[in-house]
Amino acid sequence: MIRRRLALRLAGGALLALSLAWGGGLLWFIQIASRPVPPPPLADGIVALTGGADRVETALRLLRAHRARWLLLSGTGAGVDLAVLAHRAGVDPAPLAAHVTLGRQATSTRGNALETAAWVRQHGIHTLIVVTAFYHMPRALTELRRAMSGVALYPEPVLAPRPGGIGHVVTLRLIAEEYTKYLLAVAGVTVLLPPRAPPAHREAHRG
Repeated sequence: MIRRRLALRLAGGALLALSLAWGGGLLWFIQIASRPVPPPPLADGIVALTGGADRVETALRLLRAHRARWLLLSGTGAGVDLAVLAHRAGVDPAPLAAHVTLGRQATSTRGNALETAAWVRQHGIHTLIVVTAFYHMPRALTELRRAMSGVALYPEPVLAPRPGGIGHVVTLRLIAEEYTKYLLAVAGVTVLLPPRAPPAHREAHRG
């Protein structure tokens, strides 16, 4: 009985310590994800990791502004074409079409990284602007750096939080889920997961 109580106390203490560590890490994650970043410099390429608001639109506008020569929209669904995406962004697709690749294979952030790495090699890219939501950026950069080397990455986060707090469209639950996924990416767990095949009809994956 005494041993059982001791074991329960030790287990409870370990669980409490893990909870405190996770909570402290979450606060750190919110801080680094919300930290303002300078505008990206001119680069060889841009990649937008689809699956959330303003990502594709921001990337297309950067390309129109000649911030880079090439653009990959990674994780684009099979039923979506450039004309539709450009219309949403309010840009003319005609002068951009030759410079845009619609990546159809990625169904996860790890998939985005692998798709981007192949595209980077194909186009000889050494500097890359990365467009995704601010809360997704730490995990995206982790996966991209693991998938490729010798490429300078410049984050261009969208849905940036308002001064003094998280944006109204982003909940603490979403941040907590993303932090957990970030920890798995840092630990290399995502490398062990089998890739998911892209569905026949979808618009874009959700991260």
